[in-house]
Amino acid sequence: MEITLYCLAVVAAALITGLLGRFMVPFLHKIKFGQTIREVGPSWHKNKQGTPTMGGLMFIIGGLASAFVCIAFLWMHGGAETQLMLVRIIAGALMAVGFGLVGFMDDYISIKKHRNLGLTEIQKLVLQFIIAAAYLVSVSMAGGTTETVLPFIGTVDLGVFYYFIAAVLIVGMVNAVNFTDGLDGLNSSVTLVVCLTFSVIAMMLGMRGLSILAAAMVGALIGFLFWNANPAKVFMGDTGSLFLGGIVCALAFGINMPVLLLLVGIIYIVEILSVVLQVSYFKLTHGKRIFKMAPIHHHFEMCGWRENKVCFVFSGVTLIAGILAVLLVRFGV
Repeated sequence: MEITLYCLAVVAAALITGLLGRFMVPFLHKIKFGQTIREVGPSWHKNKQGTPTMGGLMFIIGGLASAFVCIAFLWMHGGAETQLMLVRIIAGALMAVGFGLVGFMDDYISIKKHRNLGLTEIQKLVLQFIIAAAYLVSVSMAGGTTETVLPFIGTVDLGVFYYFIAAVLIVGMVNAVNFTDGLDGLNSSVTLVVCLTFSVIAMMLGMRGLSILAAAMVGALIGFLFWNANPAKVFMGDTGSLFLGGIVCALAFGINMPVLLLLVGIIYIVEILSVVLQVSYFKLTHGKRIFKMAPIHHHFEMCGWRENKVCFVFSGVTLIAGILAVLLVRFGV
């Protein structure tokens, strides 16, 4: 029955998300919720101006609806989770929705004011740390500890430092996922592989509800790619990218191995590091650059790679990292 539920979660989420596009894409066009393209971006991105954004609402609705219906069915048929795991799942989903709401505000302001930037960086960071703290407090109140699992090492208790490290990791990873959203289908395809990896790992560890949540997000992103693959008919916007960052973190903390984010999320990390290095080097050298453009996916674009090639290579790297993560858990936990 469990395998059937996993498959149902994937298929239902894909169908719901894909069908939502039939209504949401024309609606977003109608109300003129179009993307504003940055002046400093690649010149050929100008033809994307006006493409509907905030499409992340499609996979948020499709993924979560499918996940919680399937999880509820599992629990009703004797597959109940512990209270702690139940809180990890629900609080994790709510954390992702919270980040999505921050993204929604950012998108809405930028659209209404006809500019690429919405909320200020400080405003976003403050809201993001509040959301991360609320998640960590919720898990702690449900019986969560400051211990984390490191493959081949075992359980490590970080004490009070756990909360600081966890909050910084969550907010940092959420923003790294956001930086990965810059090409048609890139963030969708990379995060699809990340969610698939965590679904397999959660299944291996017997965390069925969490595995179903991850599987549902796989399906939702498959459905979204129908609309978001090059040439994109809709963008996920910060609404979608920040939500995905929250889901990725919820899955990693749900299995109590957030350290795996450093491996499975290697593309996210490279993306945000490329921006940090580019900005730092630019300031230190008074105008020189390491990359042709940052984040690094734009560098490869400037080198002549097509958007589909960037998506394929970045997703392939993530798949290799995901396989390594599965092997680490299989033989190291």
